[in-house]
Amino acid sequence: MLIGLPIPYIFVADVGRGEGRLEIVDGSQRIRTLAAFLGDEFELEGLKRLKKLNGFRFSDLPTARQRRFKRRTIRLIELTERADEAVRRDIFERINTGSLLLNDMEQRWGIKEGPLLTFIRECASDPLFKKLAPLSDSVELRRERDEFVLRFFAYLDNYLNFDKRVVEFLDEFLEAHQPGFDATKAEPMRNEFKRMLEFVDRHFAPNGFRKKTGHTRTPRIRFEAIAVGVALALRENSTLVPASLAWLDSEEFKKHTTSDASNSRPKVKARIEFVRDQLLGR
Repeated sequence: MLIGLPIPYIFVADVGRGEGRLEIVDGSQRIRTLAAFLGDEFELEGLKRLKKLNGFRFSDLPTARQRRFKRRTIRLIELTERADEAVRRDIFERINTGSLLLNDMEQRWGIKEGPLLTFIRECASDPLFKKLAPLSDSVELRRERDEFVLRFFAYLDNYLNFDKRVVEFLDEFLEAHQPGFDATKAEPMRNEFKRMLEFVDRHFAPNGFRKKTGHTRTPRIRFEAIAVGVALALRENSTLVPASLAWLDSEEFKKHTTSDASNSRPKVKARIEFVRDQLLGR
């Protein structure tokens, strides 16, 4: 898409207030990707037709090609001022009703982008997190790692109030915490996330959040149980050293974290508190 194919329409809307500024309704990821490529922030990879360009940054392209690239037209459709938030959300969802729908996390980046989501993405890029919770390239590209981090923070302080579909629970967390989110709120959250990762790295080696060494996929439910359970245990005992981790192979833990362990409130509570209590020796 970056080199030869047309760029799909970008939908924008006037933010109102007489400022003359536009808000991207659909296409923010494409715009950010184009800006990053022009800024030499990444190399091209995975090209199927222009394979010789794999590994190239923008500055590596011939000058003539760079100029042609910059002359490419980006087609915008501007919504009228009557397109309120509900209309914009509806348009975004309708745009993404093709053969490959955007998943929940991808849609959040389109309609809920803000400082909290940016912070979550920063946490998701932590090298230790990537080491401990490996994911396949396909799900990584679809923001599954961002989804893991969002679930961690949403459950950590509010899992006892989980009483609805996961997507609604996560959306409500974002809506409640996104306004006014800044560095003073991000710092303690980042520190707690890092403490949890360091504990898992120290005591759950070599598997981390995986079921077994060598696995390239980390199940959501298993990650939630371990990550939130560890963080809660560390809140009670910051110098915790677990006496044993034999329970990781127990039938009870498997029951809590298999695909049959649905996201009902009792089961979410049970798997998180099982890990917490096992670590604390209860």
